[in-house]
Amino acid sequence: MSTTKTLFITGVSSGFGKALAAQALVAGHTVIGTVRTQEALTAFESQAEGRAHGVLLDVTEFDAIDSVINNVDKAFGPVDVLVNNAGYGHEGILEESSLDELRRQFDVNVFGAVAVTKAFVPLFRQRRKGHILNITSMGGFITMPGIAYYNGSKFALEGISEALGKELKPFNVHVTAVAPGGFRTDWAGRSMQRSPRQIADYDETFDPIRKAREERSGKQIGDPVKAADAMLKLIDSENPPAHLLLGSDALKLVRDKLALLESEIAAWEAVTRSTDG
Repeated sequence: MSTTKTLFITGVSSGFGKALAAQALVAGHTVIGTVRTQEALTAFESQAEGRAHGVLLDVTEFDAIDSVINNVDKAFGPVDVLVNNAGYGHEGILEESSLDELRRQFDVNVFGAVAVTKAFVPLFRQRRKGHILNITSMGGFITMPGIAYYNGSKFALEGISEALGKELKPFNVHVTAVAPGGFRTDWAGRSMQRSPRQIADYDETFDPIRKAREERSGKQIGDPVKAADAMLKLIDSENPPAHLLLGSDALKLVRDKLALLESEIAAWEAVTRSTDG
């Protein structure tokens, strides 16, 4: 039988964070959600008075994170589940994308998630319970042209999540990297940061990809509410997985990638073995 929990979710104003917060509140859970404006905070708390608690926090405000989280854990906790949802997508050919854009992508998607996680790990370890959900992407397993920076950030978060799960397992603290496929969120629309096109050599291959991604926005196969329901099942599990794919498109693309990787490993196995001393 499921029990009510207290969730801390970063980025509850849009996307998976918004859907998960809403479904968790409907299910009777308490949700502490980060927002970036007072208006968004008021709107969030109005969903469930006494169980929806808004917190003004940008995950890149690294120096503020520890004190904010300790304060809200004391005021509204103890927190049972951390969901690192805040993030965005960057689209751009690598040769056309600046290093500043890469830094910003990693600051939000990786450093922000890790900073929030590091604030919660001592609390979970000392209590000998807790569950961390890091919202990654099928783009943390597979790659597509034009989202190299995004792929890099999600590959990084996948690796960090898996290693952290092994470190925290002795303390009954679980870590799951949740990797969605294409969902009807703002990821490819309002939230997407796009580098301007500059180099004509890429026009033929990349311009159709950018156009298709824009046109598909809002029409993806995935339903964010169903993703939220899946995550609520996940946090109710006594033995949650280290990785959870969401969406049939993610399932197919990741399986195809694993099959290709296996065939490549097999084809080059003799060379791989030849380096042993």
